[in-house]
Amino acid sequence: MFPSVSQDHYAELGVSRKASSEEIKKAYRKLAAELHPDRNPGDDRSEARFKRVNEAYHVLIDEKKRKLYDEFGDVGLREGFDPNMARGFGRGGGFGAGGFEGIGDIFGDIFGGARRRPRRSPDLTSEVTIEFVSAIRGAELELSIQGRNVKVRIPQGAQEGDKLRVKGAGGSPGPGHAPSDLLLTVRVKPHPYFERKGLDLTVDVPLKPGEAYFGCKVDVPTPSGSVQLKVPPHSQSGQLLRLRGKGVTRGADTGDLYVRFMIQMPNAENDALKSAVETLDSALESDLRSELKF
Repeated sequence: MFPSVSQDHYAELGVSRKASSEEIKKAYRKLAAELHPDRNPGDDRSEARFKRVNEAYHVLIDEKKRKLYDEFGDVGLREGFDPNMARGFGRGGGFGAGGFEGIGDIFGDIFGGARRRPRRSPDLTSEVTIEFVSAIRGAELELSIQGRNVKVRIPQGAQEGDKLRVKGAGGSPGPGHAPSDLLLTVRVKPHPYFERKGLDLTVDVPLKPGEAYFGCKVDVPTPSGSVQLKVPPHSQSGQLLRLRGKGVTRGADTGDLYVRFMIQMPNAENDALKSAVETLDSALESDLRSELKF
C-alpha cells in the first residue's frame, strides 16, 4: 500500500478502515451536524474541520475513490492518476528503501506528464450572481469569461459569499505553465417573498380576516414543491408556523420553512366594508396596547 501524503480520511470521520458505507454515513451526519458553519458562526477551526470531514466523506462513500485511496492515499485521487503505472513503479522497487525520494519525478510519469512539474499560472478570480432559486436548488450555468464559455455547477444550497473553484478555467497559460483555475465568489439575488437565514426560510402568507378568524387551508410554495397548510382558527398577524424539513438542503442537512401569517385589511371604501370593520372593531378589547411598554 502506498502511504497517504495528506490527511487520514478514516481518522477524520472517526471510523475504521473496514467501516461499512452505513457506518461512514452515520459518522458523517453526526460530525456535519456538530461542525456546520451555521451552528458555529465565526469559528474558523470548526469551519475548517467541517470542510475536511466533508472531503473525507465524499472520498470514502464513493467505492471507486475509496479503493484508490486505500491503495495509494490522496495521490490516487488526483486527476490523471494512472494506477497501473503506479503499481508498476511499486513492483520495480521505485519506492524501496529510499522511501519517497524523487517522488516528484516518478509521479510526473504516473500522471502522464514530464518529470519536471510545470509552473502554475495565477488563478483568475471573479464573481457570479445567481437567482435565489438557483442557489437553493442548484444549477448549471454557462458564463463568458474573457471571451470563453465556461460551464459552472452551482451546488444545491449555495449561499452568498460561497467560493467555487472551476479547474483549468482560469485562462490560457503562458509557455511552460499549467492551466490555472477560476475562483468564483457567489452573489445571490434577493427573492421577492422568501427570506433566508442559514438553512431556514421564511415566507409571508397573506390571509383574509375571515380566514384568520375561522381557520382555513392554504397552499404554500416550498423548494421541494407546494404543500397544503392548515391555518388554525383565531390566527394572528405575524404568527409563525414551522414546516420541518422544507427549508434549504446543503450537504446532509436540511433546514425548516417558517410561514408568517399577514392578515390583510381591505383598502376599498364603501358602506358595507365600513360597517363590517366597525362590527369587528367593537368585538375587540377597548385598549389593545395597555401592556405595551419600553
